[in-house]
Amino acid sequence: MSDAAGPRDSNIWQRTFRIWDAYFAVVWAATLVFVLGTAEPGWPIRLTTAGLLLLLVPWYVWFGRAVLTEEGADDRRALIYVSGAIVLFLAPGVLVGETRLMTFALIPQCFICLRMRRALVAVTVINIAPVAGWALLWRPSSQDVFYNSVFAVVTLVFSVAMGSWTVRIIEQSLERADLIAELDARREEVARLSAERGALTERERMSREIHDTLAQGFTSVLMLVQAVDAELERDVPAARRHLELMEATARQNLAEARALVAGRAPADLAGGSLPDALRRLAARHEAEVSVTGDVRPLPPGLEVVALRSCQEALANVRKHAGPGASATVALAYAAGSLSLAVRDTGCGFDPALPRPGYGLRGLRARAAEVSGTAEVASGPGHGTTVTVLLPIPELLIPERTVL
Repeated sequence: MSDAAGPRDSNIWQRTFRIWDAYFAVVWAATLVFVLGTAEPGWPIRLTTAGLLLLLVPWYVWFGRAVLTEEGADDRRALIYVSGAIVLFLAPGVLVGETRLMTFALIPQCFICLRMRRALVAVTVINIAPVAGWALLWRPSSQDVFYNSVFAVVTLVFSVAMGSWTVRIIEQSLERADLIAELDARREEVARLSAERGALTERERMSREIHDTLAQGFTSVLMLVQAVDAELERDVPAARRHLELMEATARQNLAEARALVAGRAPADLAGGSLPDALRRLAARHEAEVSVTGDVRPLPPGLEVVALRSCQEALANVRKHAGPGASATVALAYAAGSLSLAVRDTGCGFDPALPRPGYGLRGLRARAAEVSGTAEVASGPGHGTTVTVLLPIPELLIPERTVL
């Protein structure tokens, strides 16, 4: 059909091709009526012309229709059909001028099954050759030759214009169909990747939540069990205090597990402010808390990140700072940010060295989710400071009153 023809829906094309069958039949029948009804030439020539026109019907039904309806038709078969149709049409077109009405059925077929350049050549032959042959055979008056030539040229221009425009529209439609199919495929791929990314993000979030709550709680319980085991025989009051702390830690873990399953806010934040939650958390770790700035409600996401960051930092103090290390928690509300600093007087470490574990990576990932930052400053023998800086959305920044 054209140099850049794309795929087409063969089912729709074949179902709707009956319209073209009916169109071909109507034009052929009208041409036959015109041929038999004209006054000139005589009956023998008109009957011969009608007989030659009859040959177009089996050629179309038995061979041409299959070529026209075939998806991605073979160029060679298409060229054979159009060439045969032109040959069968030229003789009647030369003998009787009224036969040229058949061009209205043949020209669309050229654009349907041939590539653009071949279609233009075939259309030119169909429009011009019968008029030239008719003029040479019958030697009509110059006036008749002129009018028939003008009609042939006008028909040719109209055929080329309409055929080319139709082909371009079809090509554009096919290109858009390909783009839509590609878009659908990309959309499915994006949906699949989004689902995978969502699942991965949710797994990472659950990993952080479990690490920052349940895992740390169980670690605390294990350390308290070891402390109680060492104190049962020599310091029963201390063992009882540690048992009470174990019970409180277990209850806290249970509350955190229920909140995690239900998708609620952390247990420490339920029904209270962020400073209150940090004080309860620090009390379990025997740390001191200081709060500065204008305390105000913040988005739950920011408060959860601050609380979890504090949990992770205090858990690291218990696990890595060493015996006798103390910790302080500093929470500062500023105009456009919230900062949390957890400092300890422990043994410290070199932050440049690679360290196993998920804690610090998870802490930085949490802060990054709300466009914040997490920094760790430490050194061997100099303790450790974990600083988390979280931006507060502009809509929540209190406006200053201008006097």
